[in-house]
Amino acid sequence: MDKVILITGASRGIGAACALLAAQQGYAVAVNYSTNSLAADEVVRTIRAAGGTAMSVQADVAQESQVLDMFAQVDAKLGRLTGLVNNAGVVDVAARIDEMDLARWRRMFDINVMGTMLCAREAVRRMSTRHGGDGGAIVNVSSIAATLGSPGMYVDYAAAKGAVDVFTVGLAREVAAEGIRVNAVRPGIIDTEIHASGGQPGRAQKVGPQLPMQRPGTAQEMAQAIIWLLSEQASYCTGSILDAAGGR
Repeated sequence: MDKVILITGASRGIGAACALLAAQQGYAVAVNYSTNSLAADEVVRTIRAAGGTAMSVQADVAQESQVLDMFAQVDAKLGRLTGLVNNAGVVDVAARIDEMDLARWRRMFDINVMGTMLCAREAVRRMSTRHGGDGGAIVNVSSIAATLGSPGMYVDYAAAKGAVDVFTVGLAREVAAEGIRVNAVRPGIIDTEIHASGGQPGRAQKVGPQLPMQRPGTAQEMAQAIIWLLSEQASYCTGSILDAAGGR
């Protein structure tokens, strides 16, 4: 069976690392991006240059019509989906709850939670033996923030990732008899561009020495964990949440 994977938010950081590693392991890769088409196209070029199969596909995962169109494009160009990495996500600037507004919370949950659920729904419709599929695997990218609460920084982000954790466990049990495994990875402080988008570009280097392992993680380390959970090496893992946070 051909292995076809869609990775959301794959133009940079953990998503891009997942795309490159998945291609090395024989997946045809759909590289989703929201706005940065140049970065997504570069990931695709890198995969193709190494002899792999890849395409880029634009979609804001918080917009149902765009998600539906994205999955239709993957169906048409790569074939039936066998793997999904729900990696697209956002943070915001550090703030207390009494300094946040509803618009921030809606964005946080629309992308991090609703986007994850929308993409998972479409993946289940394609993978489930109930719908004529051959099975597959889903990995949701959560955050160790879900266990820490992120007080004084972004309790809304932590709450959204907590929702992702609960969704992971529930969906795993819902589709376990239909050939689909669903797991999550909770990264800690990882050296990617997401910190800059939250207004703290040097956060990984600053916080890293304070962690038990005394360094931040890398996108490649997260990709190894995520792609392992997608693989047959993790064939009896479902509903699992793997902390990849350097002991934090």
